[in-house]
Amino acid sequence: MLDEEILKQLEAADVERAKAYANDLERGLKIVRTFPQGVTIFGSARLPQDNKYCQKARELGQLLAQNGHAVITGGGPGIMEAANRGAFEYGGRSIGLNITLRHEQHPNPYLTDTLQFQYFFARKVMLAMSAKVYVAFPGGLGTMDELTEITILMQEGKMPKMPVFLFGKSFWRPLDKFYQNKMVPFGLVSKSDLKIYRLTDDIREIVEAANKIGHSPIKTNYYDGFSSASGIQPLSDAEKLIK
Repeated sequence: MLDEEILKQLEAADVERAKAYANDLERGLKIVRTFPQGVTIFGSARLPQDNKYCQKARELGQLLAQNGHAVITGGGPGIMEAANRGAFEYGGRSIGLNITLRHEQHPNPYLTDTLQFQYFFARKVMLAMSAKVYVAFPGGLGTMDELTEITILMQEGKMPKMPVFLFGKSFWRPLDKFYQNKMVPFGLVSKSDLKIYRLTDDIREIVEAANKIGHSPIKTNYYDGFSSASGIQPLSDAEKLIK
């Protein structure tokens, strides 16, 4: 059946849903172009601000701002609030891409830029496109969803390979061991896939990776012109810098 014929058969509800998807993406793409790519930080919305990981996220946010990097989070409480707060208090760019959830109802108060999303997938696209470095702090299912989305896109060549850090070695090491001891022997992932991410306890290592890539001009994006059609991609400028 021709695509045109299929489109004619779409129900009104499907058309409206498709428009809502497009609206989320369009609004997100517009705001992404208003700041240079920075560092996206994932992590739990449930951790209190006196938690040791929140304290480290706040330190990281401040150090990134000191080095001129925008801090991007999901805009909620917990780890996200801590990272945004560190950047905000220093006077840096602190961006929150928020979504309404049971445990994350309102954007945190430490944002210079915010955008509310209706759909998870659109929000994840923007969290990916906003960044040149990704950091996953301890978190739950939402953090795991975001982390695996980023790593599989890099694994399959659907986006450039950029630095991915799992902060908190003691928290993430069991997952890393599961990959190594269960998935690799079964051939579910390759050993090279495990090089996509790096475990760390040092926030300076993250900032150094961002510094190494440098600062892209506003309205440009490392993913511009990136195509996975060939299956084998030439290295982007950012990838060359982190090799």
